[in-house]
Amino acid sequence: MMDKKTRDILITNFFAVVLGLLLSGFMILFLKKNPIQIFALLFSSMFRDGYTIGEIFVKATPLIFTALAFAFTFKASLFNIGAQGQFYIGSITAVSVSLLIPSPVAIPLAIILSFITSGLWGGFIGLSKAKFKANEFLISMMSTYVALNLMNYLLRTVLMESKGEYPQTETLARSTWLFKIVPHTRLHFGFILAILAAVTIWLILYRTTFGFRIRAVGQNKEAARMSGVNPERIYIITFIISGGLAGLAGVTEVNGVQHMLLQGFNPSIGALGIGIAILANGNPIGIIFASILFGALHVGGTIMGQLSGVPSSIINLMEGFVMVFVIISYYVRRKWEVSRDKKLLIEGTI
Repeated sequence: MMDKKTRDILITNFFAVVLGLLLSGFMILFLKKNPIQIFALLFSSMFRDGYTIGEIFVKATPLIFTALAFAFTFKASLFNIGAQGQFYIGSITAVSVSLLIPSPVAIPLAIILSFITSGLWGGFIGLSKAKFKANEFLISMMSTYVALNLMNYLLRTVLMESKGEYPQTETLARSTWLFKIVPHTRLHFGFILAILAAVTIWLILYRTTFGFRIRAVGQNKEAARMSGVNPERIYIITFIISGGLAGLAGVTEVNGVQHMLLQGFNPSIGALGIGIAILANGNPIGIIFASILFGALHVGGTIMGQLSGVPSSIINLMEGFVMVFVIISYYVRRKWEVSRDKKLLIEGTI
């Protein structure tokens, strides 16, 4: 049997998506286009051939990682807004390892070292929160600008391609590319890695003592402290793991898709991860499906823009509307919970 909380989440998120689509339809009307025809084209474009279907999962892969990065700290009532910066640190590490070791050995090294370097980058945020009571929202947000400028500096200096003309690295050797898991598509091993990461995070959060401590701190840190849990230690460890997850998104993009690092690299992947985590209510398994949804919208939106004349940016608008309604749904669910609690209290009193 589905519990009432899960049912509420499914109902409200369903209507959030529907309302987001409806408002986007009104925007399409302003372009003097038929929204029904445009949406039909959008959804048919997502599944027109095997390559396109593969692209949906390719787009979803880094989103799963950045969404997990936000969701993991969120369970401790912490806000990691810096997944974008941690993604950049992971990308820098992955491309550096792959350029230095142009062989298959670079792949596991890139995965491990990207997790470590991005984890340490995220761990600094947790340390600032634990030791100095710094606002993790601001620290994580500002750390993104530091990571961005560090990446740009490296792309203009030691990582710059040999001709010195463009702010990008050399193309990686094929031996360092993540292997394809479906022939004639770009779908690579990174997607499997993302699924494994989501399942692992779910197990940690809901099947381990450490996960229980994280959630206890998120519910009431002082009560958790009185029970023997050290919230400051939780802050540091959760941010290390969160940063590492965002760093793995960098590996999947560098070694799996782009095969190089260049300036202006995926500038919105962190923000999209936050939106996906919110849509999935922070559930790691839900994040997989929400990421695939966003991946499908981006792939279908690109093709739709090419065929219909409607700018593909309408997809970003649609995602924004959905996120607004998802946030509103938190308020609606809270009202439902309070109403049910009052009813139970009255019935208990009687």
